[in-house]
Amino acid sequence: MSLTFHWFLPTNGDSRHVVGGGHGTPVTAAGGDRPPSVGYLSQIARAAEDLGFVGALTPTGAWCEDAWLTTAMVSQHTERLKFLVAFRPGFVSPTLAAQMASTYQRQTGGRLLLNVVTGGESHEQRAYGDFLDKEARYRRTGEFLEVVRGLWDGKTVDLAGEHLQVADASLARLPDPVPEVYFGGSSPIAGEVAARHADVYLTWGEPPAQVAEKIAWVRGLAAKEGRKVRFGIRLHVITRDTSEQAWAEARRLLDGFDPETVKSVQQGLARSESEGQRRMLSLHGGGRDGLEIHPNLWAGIGLVRGGAGTALVGSHAEVAERIAEYQRIGIDEFVLSGYPHLEEAYWFGEGVLPRLRQQGLWSHPAGATATPQPAAQVPFAASGSR
Repeated sequence: MSLTFHWFLPTNGDSRHVVGGGHGTPVTAAGGDRPPSVGYLSQIARAAEDLGFVGALTPTGAWCEDAWLTTAMVSQHTERLKFLVAFRPGFVSPTLAAQMASTYQRQTGGRLLLNVVTGGESHEQRAYGDFLDKEARYRRTGEFLEVVRGLWDGKTVDLAGEHLQVADASLARLPDPVPEVYFGGSSPIAGEVAARHADVYLTWGEPPAQVAEKIAWVRGLAAKEGRKVRFGIRLHVITRDTSEQAWAEARRLLDGFDPETVKSVQQGLARSESEGQRRMLSLHGGGRDGLEIHPNLWAGIGLVRGGAGTALVGSHAEVAERIAEYQRIGIDEFVLSGYPHLEEAYWFGEGVLPRLRQQGLWSHPAGATATPQPAAQVPFAASGSR
């Protein structure tokens, strides 16, 4: 089976430096370098589409533009690319969400994927009027997905749950196809929800041994529910013609981190209720030394960014090798990003994807004729990477 690659739409702004934000931390000043206009995001989306990415993730939260609205607009400037829309189930009724998804599918030709984000920060949830604690939020997410999946199956749904109630709920028009549900979380209750409802379990970019443990954990929980789940990983990438060039770029990004910003971000993230965020912080401990935590896996991004904080760094061949390593332990899908997102899409798409095609691990969604050939240098990115 061909590996699936998704890119990222930086609805919090883009830059040649790392744009922070997420998990209750504000976007850093770099987010203003390239504002997240529909025009710029569409440029990234069209590049990702041409290069062979299947979809593009958009984040959710007060630190970025709304994912539903933004992707609906960007979809009108693309033809094939799917949109992995992150949303929080506590902010909208399950019946309305099911209806929105159905409308989205009809208006885009079936290009919606859903990334269900329960929400790991109570103070951010309260700003939206949600005062449940973390455990209760996950229980509500389970109820939410039970309703949504029932409606998508064409059922009339009644639910008197602990947190949600619907009566005689149904959809006049069903989504075609039914959107796949992507879900992540490292706490015990997150695993339970994923096992019952997720199509794809997403993990942040931990070293392969830790990822393998997560896969075994969720796979076992899903088996008890009589289900099978696919697995994906969320990573940044810095890939260049040579390893030296890639690590020079990583050092350039690291040199751009203001010490006070790092200190402030780390203090904020240390208060996170997210088990996944705690695991990300443990990879670097807030320091600048020892950031290569596995061959070609760099934890520097997490010094200034919440959520996904690791990057694959190396030559195109090395990055392809690391992707193959994750594939061998059970990862089918890769959700990638890089700074800036337009240029880095070309570095990866023209440098790494052809090598994976040659290994039989990937094929272009539009067919073999659309697959770029590996080049000694990536012309677009090389001309504008500095």
